[in-house]
Amino acid sequence: MLMENKLAQDFKFFSLIKFSLPTMIMVLFASLYTTVDGMFVARYVNTSALSAINIVWPIFGTLFAISSMFASGGSALVAKKMGEQKNDEAKANFSLIVISSVVFGIIFSAFCLIFLEPVIYKLGANDIVYKYCSDYISPILMLSPFCILQMIFHSFFIAAGKPKTGLFVSLIGGTCNIIFDYIFIVVFEMGITGAAYATVLGFIIQSSFGILYFTFKKKGTLFFVKPIFDLYVIFKSCYNGAAEFIGNFAVSITTFLFNIEIMKYSGVDGVAAITIVFYSEFILTAVFYGYASGVAPVFSYNHGSKNYCRLKNIFKISMTFVTVTSVLMYLLSIPASSYVINIFASEDSHVFSLALKGFFLFAISFIFMGTNIFAASLFTAFSNGKVAAILMMLRTFVFLSSAILILPLIFKVDGIWLAVPAAEFLSIILSVFCFIKYRKVYNYL
Repeated sequence: MLMENKLAQDFKFFSLIKFSLPTMIMVLFASLYTTVDGMFVARYVNTSALSAINIVWPIFGTLFAISSMFASGGSALVAKKMGEQKNDEAKANFSLIVISSVVFGIIFSAFCLIFLEPVIYKLGANDIVYKYCSDYISPILMLSPFCILQMIFHSFFIAAGKPKTGLFVSLIGGTCNIIFDYIFIVVFEMGITGAAYATVLGFIIQSSFGILYFTFKKKGTLFFVKPIFDLYVIFKSCYNGAAEFIGNFAVSITTFLFNIEIMKYSGVDGVAAITIVFYSEFILTAVFYGYASGVAPVFSYNHGSKNYCRLKNIFKISMTFVTVTSVLMYLLSIPASSYVINIFASEDSHVFSLALKGFFLFAISFIFMGTNIFAASLFTAFSNGKVAAILMMLRTFVFLSSAILILPLIFKVDGIWLAVPAAEFLSIILSVFCFIKYRKVYNYL
């Protein structure tokens, strides 16, 4: 029974990378089709519409914060119980976590829809971009359960030892999203509303597959059973996933701050430029998020089974992979930047020049970012939501918000672009400190 789950295997360097590879590709592809949304909007609508997507991103980001909290926190709890051989309990918890995540998402979406106009204006929209903002975010909020479920199922495919299935579902959903982008925006000329419906249809396809799989695949390690209401399980999932919630919610707050600050110096073109750089970041850092998500259930399972020898091995492999990849990511991002930015804006445009200059400063963050992403994910996997949340809170909110507000006073617009590298540098010091402090608690060193 122990070896029935692929999380229990004795991983070596390449076998661990191979196990995590589907998740890395899945996250990369998800980032890619999100970026394709932006490309179609920038090319076939206008850069004001692209700016609108960034303005309402805090709403979208909060939905992701809720889903990632239950996805990462819940999958860590379930994987740990599978490692303890509490398989029936793991299935019941899984079923409850899925239902709870949807309920939380519906409550948030209903609130946003009721107060949509004041919320959009509070996020920094003006009369020029308000309609773009409303047209984009409304369909996503109305169909938010599918947005929640697609992320939940991605994490639980990994916890069930089926990362390749999660990859397949992501590829199908992402490909359909891109096709619908072309049909709705280019063929039917639906503008930014078409981009929203294309995104939602991609979510519907992925979440529908997950519902069918976990309902009818009764011979797998994880499937739906009758849920047993347990407030502690819901609380523990939220607690475990607090870091991911804080991280995604903080991105919503800091995106708002970025928009406000860059609007002062560069107007709507500046918002469009920073949106392009954020899209570039999605693609280039997908490997970090994918690896951290892919390997997290392995840590959880071996923590539950108290296999400290394997914990030490997978931690060593992970740090080697993350460190080497971080340096390579920075070195490759510089020559690739102009090509990526040119996807969204023509080389002779003001937006292109703003984005290119900003990217050279922003890219420094890639050197530190991988380790920080892995650190928060590691402590979530160990069900230490407190440490993971502190790491994420300081990295994505305290350090970054402070940098956004302080550095422009010294370096003007360059200070905005340097905010992320400054925050990541401070965060890696904290991450290394936590690695050392808790090494004997979890026996990974």
